[in-house]
Amino acid sequence: MTTTIAKFAHLQIPLEDVVKATDNFHHDNIIGRGGLGHVYKGQLQQSGELITISALRLDRKHGGGVVEFWTELSMLSDLKHPNIVSIVGFCDEKHEKIIVTTYEAKNGSLKEHLNSPNLTWTQRLKICVGVARALSYLHYDEGRGYGVIHLNVNSSTILLDENWEPKLSGFKVSIKQSLNRMDQVVLSEPIGTIGYIDPEIGKTKGVTCKSDIYAFGVVLFEILCGRIAYIRNDANRLLAPLVMQHYENETLPDIIHPDLKNQMSGYQISVRSLIIYSETAYSCLKEERSHRPYMLNIVNRLEKALEKALKFQPRLEYFVRPFLFFCFSLGL
Repeated sequence: MTTTIAKFAHLQIPLEDVVKATDNFHHDNIIGRGGLGHVYKGQLQQSGELITISALRLDRKHGGGVVEFWTELSMLSDLKHPNIVSIVGFCDEKHEKIIVTTYEAKNGSLKEHLNSPNLTWTQRLKICVGVARALSYLHYDEGRGYGVIHLNVNSSTILLDENWEPKLSGFKVSIKQSLNRMDQVVLSEPIGTIGYIDPEIGKTKGVTCKSDIYAFGVVLFEILCGRIAYIRNDANRLLAPLVMQHYENETLPDIIHPDLKNQMSGYQISVRSLIIYSETAYSCLKEERSHRPYMLNIVNRLEKALEKALKFQPRLEYFVRPFLFFCFSLGL
C-alpha cells in the first residue's frame, strides 16, 4: 500500500483543505449519496485558483470500500478524456479517505432527466455520442497500454455539465485489461447495478468489454423510452427485456418517450435517425456477447444518427404516417 500511495503522492490534498472547501462536510453541501459514501460540493483553493469540486468521502462506519477507493483513484489518475470526470486529487489522512474531482454535475445526472420534456432528441443523441466516445476511449486507447472495463455504466454515473455534455463517473469496480485481451473473460461475480448487468456473467462466470456494451444498450433505451432501467414493484420492472420484446414485435413506438412520439408525429425529428439509434441500441442487448457490436462501431452509428438529426428538414415524404414508417423500418 505504501508503494501505491507513493504513486499518487502528487495528487495528495491535505485534509484541512478539503474540510475548508466543504465547510466541514456540511450537510447542505451534500450533492449525492453512493455506495461508498456521501459526495460533497465545495470550493477548493488550488495553485492560486478557486475551483468547484466534488468530494467523495468514504463512509467507514459500515466497513469496506477501501479497495473500491483505490480502484477509483487508480483509474481516474490515468484517464484524460472530455467525457470522463477529471480528478483533482485525494486525501488519505486521519482515517479519512476522500476522492476529489472537478464538479461536473451542474445539471445533475442523466437519470434525473430521462423523462424531461425539455431534453430534445438532438440533446439526447449528443449525450449518447459523448458517452460512447468515453467508452471507446476506455476500451481501445493505445496511449495507456491497457484497456478499461467500466462495469458500472448506468444513467446515474453519467453526469451532465452546464452545456449538457456527459461526463462518465463511477469507476469503483472498473478492471484494467490488456488491449488484446478485452474480449477474454475476466472471472468475476455479477457486478454493477440491477437492470444493467450483463446476463452472460451467469453463464461465463466473468466479464468482458461486451459487458459494458450491454449496460450502455440499456442506457440508450432509457434515453429513448424516458424511464429508468429498473422499477421495483412494477409489472415491467426491467426495461431490457421489455424493449427487446417490443423491438422484435415491431411495437417499439408504443413505449418510446411521449414527447419523442409527439415530435415524430409533428414531423419535428428525423425518423431515420430514430431507426439507426434503435437498431444500435437493440444490437447492444443481444444475449450472446459475440453478437454485440464493439464501441468503435457504436460510436460510428450514433454519430450517423446525430448527423441525420442535425441535417433533418421536414420533406414531403415525412408527412405520410411516420409511425408506420418507423414500425416497418424496424422489421427490415
